[in-house]
Amino acid sequence: MITSLTLFGLCAVLGSAVGFLAGLLGIGGGLIIVPVLTSLLLWLKVVPDTSVMLVAIATSLASILFTSTSSALAHHKNNNIPWHIAPWVMGGVALGALLSSFFAALLPEDYVRFIFGISVLLIAYRMLYSKEKAEESVTLPKGPLLSSITALMGALSAMIGIGGGALIVPLLSHFSIDMKKAIGCASACGIVIALFGSVGYITSGWHVFELSAGFIGFIYLPALFGVVSTSWFMAPIGAKATHHLPVKVIKRVFAGLLVIIAIKMLMS
Repeated sequence: MITSLTLFGLCAVLGSAVGFLAGLLGIGGGLIIVPVLTSLLLWLKVVPDTSVMLVAIATSLASILFTSTSSALAHHKNNNIPWHIAPWVMGGVALGALLSSFFAALLPEDYVRFIFGISVLLIAYRMLYSKEKAEESVTLPKGPLLSSITALMGALSAMIGIGGGALIVPLLSHFSIDMKKAIGCASACGIVIALFGSVGYITSGWHVFELSAGFIGFIYLPALFGVVSTSWFMAPIGAKATHHLPVKVIKRVFAGLLVIIAIKMLMS
């Protein structure tokens, strides 16, 4: 009981930071939740070392279900979700996330850690060196092809425990979708990735951990409730802070932090 309460409190602090950064920089919380929660679970010895990464990823995805819903509702009210393409994008990421979450549970811990570390390095690189303007307009693929492309992004997102915005927004921007519309579509996709990814992690981990120990599959409830209890409220504060803080500087610092996290994860 004491361990669960300690983890809940620490995850509430983590949720505050994640929610604020999500609102300030428009990034998903999984990039921070997964490595920090992995360290907390190892420190408190809540789960075996061989399952700690999967528990962190599954719990991260479950928390993103709440934050993405809040974000998507706001974007929908502002007419920032392009519903003429959103179903194709959401269908693709749903299938990818569901299949990936089952597959990740079969991989050795070191493989999952390696995939997460490399993915974070690439995302950090894009944050540091992304161009402000698109070079050329590119025609958006037709529905089925678009779904096939986004299925790969949904699969990677679910495997590393992120909402997918870091992958989907640049993709849609590349195909000449307005940035606000791209972010709105990504927020809606975050719900689908988190939902279907969580279902996969719950199903594949159902016989690994017991509900009486605080688990639903690979999702650890005390950590989930801790993160959600604060991240939901801090995201709007972070969004308002964009008008007062040097976001570009903070984004570069954050990207540098991601590089350190990724290298540490790869060397562990």
